[in-house]
Amino acid sequence: MDLSIIIVNYNVKHFLEQCLCSVQKAIVNPGLKAEVLITDNNSSDNSIEYLQPKFPFVKFIQNKENNGFAKACNQALALSTGKYILFLNPDTIVPEDCFAKCISFFDKHADAGALGIRMIDGSGKFLKESKRAFPDPFTSLYKLFGLSKLFPRSRTFGKYHLEYLDENKNHEVDVLAGAFIMVRKDVLEKTGSFDENFFMYGEDIDLSYRIQKAGFKNYYFAESSIIHFKGESTRKTSLNYVRMFYSAMAKFVHKHYGSNKAGFFNFLVHIAIWIRAIFSGIARFIERIGLPLIDACFILLSFFIAKIIWSDVKPQIRYVDQMLLIAFPLFTFMYLLVAYYAGLYDRKYKRPRLIQSTLVATITLLAAYSLLPETYRFSRAIVLIGAALSFVLISLLRRVLMNMDVLRDSNMEDIHPKTLLAASPVEYEKTLQLMKEAGLQERVIGRIGVDNTDKMAVGDWKNIKTLTRDIAFSEIIFCEGALSFRDIIEALQQLPENITAKFHASGSNSIVGSDSKDASGETLTIENGYKLADPYNRRLKRLVDILFSFFCIITFPIQLFLVKRPLAFLKNCFSVLFANKTWVGYATEEKYLPPLRNGIIASNGIPLSQRQQWPQESLRMSDQWYARDYEPANDLKLLWKVYRHSSR
Repeated sequence: MDLSIIIVNYNVKHFLEQCLCSVQKAIVNPGLKAEVLITDNNSSDNSIEYLQPKFPFVKFIQNKENNGFAKACNQALALSTGKYILFLNPDTIVPEDCFAKCISFFDKHADAGALGIRMIDGSGKFLKESKRAFPDPFTSLYKLFGLSKLFPRSRTFGKYHLEYLDENKNHEVDVLAGAFIMVRKDVLEKTGSFDENFFMYGEDIDLSYRIQKAGFKNYYFAESSIIHFKGESTRKTSLNYVRMFYSAMAKFVHKHYGSNKAGFFNFLVHIAIWIRAIFSGIARFIERIGLPLIDACFILLSFFIAKIIWSDVKPQIRYVDQMLLIAFPLFTFMYLLVAYYAGLYDRKYKRPRLIQSTLVATITLLAAYSLLPETYRFSRAIVLIGAALSFVLISLLRRVLMNMDVLRDSNMEDIHPKTLLAASPVEYEKTLQLMKEAGLQERVIGRIGVDNTDKMAVGDWKNIKTLTRDIAFSEIIFCEGALSFRDIIEALQQLPENITAKFHASGSNSIVGSDSKDASGETLTIENGYKLADPYNRRLKRLVDILFSFFCIITFPIQLFLVKRPLAFLKNCFSVLFANKTWVGYATEEKYLPPLRNGIIASNGIPLSQRQQWPQESLRMSDQWYARDYEPANDLKLLWKVYRHSSR
């Protein structure tokens, strides 16, 4: 056996699908004798069930818990038979000639113990971690305190990523990235494989160090490039990432530099870790928790300023402070509640959602205001001025946070997406059908030809830069087939900065992409076609659950005479209210539908406590239609239908 390819998977089945399509081509085209072993670390996205039928040549190892990267690699290594071992990340795409070129390099360099490769991210940018130095005390401190960013070309301060070495030439380096490490099997027999004390991060540095200590060399190989999307299993900006990565670095220093020599360094490393963790934590707090709190302060401030302004306009009117101290917090709560359900606190900021939430909240407040007794009313002008002022302040806050990269503005990409498919006519139709199933066909505005004789296309894939002058588009989906993976990787590096890219391998059922190395990527599949997969619709479903449960609880004395089993009904109300159940759920345990809590009523309107008379296939279709076409009104109709029958 020439090559054993080992991949560890954790909840990235669609990225792994694209990876395996490229791996298969890189094995078959040069005629390598190779095997592929995948260790699944207890994924919850049904990875094995989805991938196994598509890739029968792959040997899957299924763990019942997440054992970490190092241990999972070692599990597969114990079963491998290849002369060379390749540890490969699941969120990668390799060109067809990649493996053959790497093995050829080994044949020409007898001193090579292991080899890494030139990597680019999903937007075509070179990934600096493709070549690194060992994190000795000073090199690590230069990185931790930001000096490597200030002086990247310095042989002293920029040593961590070896940025003074030409990325397009082969070099002997210290550290190989765990995303792609090809090692001689006999070298691993001498050095041992990954140290399982490293759960995630640092194990590649440790193995690279031991390979050098055994008398072999580590090489950075620039004659081929792979795509490494990054960020798929762990967000690089997360507090957990900062803690795990720098703790692994400290563990490496302690292991190989000794406790006495590394003591002071470890002290400084932990200080740096805490500094990075604090900044990361602040950013996460603002994004997830602090943002609503800051908005609340802005809204409260806006209403009090509005009251001051209107008091100057109408000095004859006096407002009771106690009433305002109650009304303004209620107004603020109303605005935040509407903003949440409008999606204002989703990962990506969308200005239309701020406008929508402000309008809905203001109209709701004005409607509620008109129902108040005359003695409790104050001027509508305060509501309108407060709403306008809060809108301005929150908009300015979002702009500041986007400039600081705490939030990302997704207005253009989500509201006016313009996508070109780089595909042959046949591939175009197949990919367009996949986009339709995902409910995203409106993105597609045309096709880029893969053959310069193609007169029906809007342009040629080799001249993408010139297309930007004539066609307004923001995204390209590269369809592998007529275009090779190698062609796609080369084209990706020529894309203008404002154009994002996605990838679709021939025979796959997904499209993947990532335009940032620090964030999770995007997958387009038939699963995107389910309305219930949209966070906005899921929030609306939860809102229906809460409102219906709350209404039934406060009217329970009436329900005693209307429903057949009032105590069981009340128990269900509380179960739904506390998010243990949902009123309308699935009739079957279909794994590929958007997840829901256990339901009380099935999607066909029959209580799940009763025996389902429908055939299993009919129940599955009912669940699929429910998830695909979800509307809050559907839940209310089903609830009314069941409630009406239960009250007879």
